[in-house]
Formats: sequence, C-alpha cells, structure tokens
Amino acid sequence: MARIAAVNVPDKKRIPIALTYIHGIGRTTAFKICEALGIDTQQRMGDASEETLNAIRAEIEKPEYMIEGDLRRQTSMNIKRLMDMKCYRGLRHRSGLPVRGQNTRVNARTRKGPAKPIAGKKK
Repeated sequence: MARIAAVNVPDKKRIPIALTYIHGIGRTTAFKICEALGIDTQQRMGDASEETLNAIRAEIEKPEYMIEGDLRRQTSMNIKRLMDMKCYRGLRHRSGLPVRGQNTRVNARTRKGPAKPIAGKKK
C-alpha cells in the first residue's frame, strides 16, 4: 500500500480513485492532479513508480490543497465559531438538530439519534 499524506491508499484502484481516499481530495481534484502531472488515469496505484508517488506527494503538499488534519481543523473551527456567536446555525449544531432547514417532525433521525419511546402512552 502506498502512503500519501499519512493515508494508506489502496494499490488495486486506479490512481485518481485511490487519491479520493485522502480527506479533502474528491474525484475532480484527483483528476486535475493526474492531468497536471501527466499521469495516465487508467494506471493502478500499485503499478506506479516511486518517482510518480513522490510527484503526487509534492503536488498534494502545495498550499492550494487543504487536506486531512488542516481541513478537519478548519471545519471544526468554523462550527465552533458559529456556536460561539450563538447564531441560528450554531444553536442547531449545539442541539444536534439539522442545520440547513430540513423538517424535523418525522425525519432527521441521523442528527437526532434513535427514536425515544414516549412514556405513559397507552392504548
């Protein structure tokens, strides 16, 4: 397994798809990286030479790509800033409810957690 940006990327996948295992690199960015370096998009990560891997590492370390820890830190700081401001979105984050205006009457189980039975409800 190749190790890029402190992430083990799978050897059997094509290079652009394997790069998407890095947090902050999606399909579009992965294909742009391959195009900038002149890498064949059909090549597998396990077949890539050490020079190719070093070129990919050098390209990803450029400041235009925010990946892994820095990206996670920035996202959490943005959420913390909203919560400190006590704006509507920050309050929704704090209370664990959907942030972007979804209905919560019947859905939103992902954010609210498993349904809690109502005590005392009888036939």
